[in-house]
Amino acid sequence: MNLTRRRLLKNVLAKGAGIVSARHVITSKALGDALTPPAGERITLGHIGVGNQGSGLLRGFLNLPGAQSVAVCDPRMSRRDERAAEIESHYARDKAGGVYKGCAVYNDLREMLARTDIDAVIIATPDHWHVPAAMLAAKAGKDIYVEKPLGLTLAQDMALRETCARYGTVFQYGTQQRSQFHFRQACELVRNGRIGRLHTMHVWAPGGSAGGSVAPAPVPEGFDYDLWLGPAPEAPYTTDRCTNLGAYFISDYALGYIAGWGSHPLDIALWGSDTENTGPVEYEGQGTFPNEGLYDTALEWDVWCAYADGLRMRFMSANVAQPVVAAYRRFEGHGTTFIGSEGWISVDRGGLYADPPQLLHSTIGPEETRLYDSANHGQNLLDCVKSRSPTVCTIDVAVRSDSISHLSDIAIRAGRKIRWDPVKETILGDEEASRMLNRAMRSPWRL
Repeated sequence: MNLTRRRLLKNVLAKGAGIVSARHVITSKALGDALTPPAGERITLGHIGVGNQGSGLLRGFLNLPGAQSVAVCDPRMSRRDERAAEIESHYARDKAGGVYKGCAVYNDLREMLARTDIDAVIIATPDHWHVPAAMLAAKAGKDIYVEKPLGLTLAQDMALRETCARYGTVFQYGTQQRSQFHFRQACELVRNGRIGRLHTMHVWAPGGSAGGSVAPAPVPEGFDYDLWLGPAPEAPYTTDRCTNLGAYFISDYALGYIAGWGSHPLDIALWGSDTENTGPVEYEGQGTFPNEGLYDTALEWDVWCAYADGLRMRFMSANVAQPVVAAYRRFEGHGTTFIGSEGWISVDRGGLYADPPQLLHSTIGPEETRLYDSANHGQNLLDCVKSRSPTVCTIDVAVRSDSISHLSDIAIRAGRKIRWDPVKETILGDEEASRMLNRAMRSPWRL
């Protein structure tokens, strides 16, 4: 039986009772050592999507002693074979004989998810596969790490949230900035009133790209193009369709960087403003879109979002934000600024900025608000899989931050103000805009 203690416990709890007996041959390596937990305590991982981002995540988990990667899945044969070889080479270095064979490769994620010995899956597919893959994984009893952004529609987001709640899924969202100290520091300073009353936020992210060949081309050997499309509409293969740019900037597969990159600074805005359980009630702004080529997501945008309590957020693409942000701090391509009645605090991956500058030396007292402390996003997932406790960025938070990207995109496409009820999670008084909250999926795929 290929059954870890953790999965046994999960099965027993789910079924209410159960007795499992098995005879095992225990090796010395299986018992672990000072740095490596014994085999039964390691979280077994499957990796779905091992392109650029998926490969980076895989390498991060390989360096965590509490995890063991046992399977990779990708519709590109070369990618899955290369990553499997990388996994086996990594583990072979710890073997006395220098040989390790224990990583399976899959083209179809459904075959990998049928395995009962995988505890959690790391999903780093193109955006249009994030929710369908996560739904299948949750229903198969796996815990999940899902790269940002979340769903192709808000209806997908809500369906995944309900499924995770029903199956007791431990969920980690790929907004890794929450596991970096200076982002938590910025949010704690704002939450504890160091800038006075928060009234405005500036949030910005890189804009989109135009272009992309529309000329049909032969599908490369070893690439399951139909499976790559999955729930997306059928379309002829082109040389630019399934590249990194194509996967991000074609609306059949993504919202573009308004979601794909905007999710990072938006997540920090929610964390620092203590609005993770609500959202803006109005969205109004402008955007531009390509008028030729394959790519059709927003090139730039400038959206004002208003909360019910008067808080306002300006969500911008980088070219729009540059003169706005450069007026008060050194400009970087993405970031989050909190502006209050007594100063401002701004944060990006390069550092932390403030006015007055001494705010950066303020310490948070023991009686003040302290936020979730995670030093490693992957390790936080592993810890929560074991403890069955919430991660630093749960599915509920992921849906709230992703909703801002979706509603901003709807507002600029509709060209008018969108009113949103963050309690009922519905667009008010606009049937045309409401229809943009969902879209059909290609058969046989469904939520």
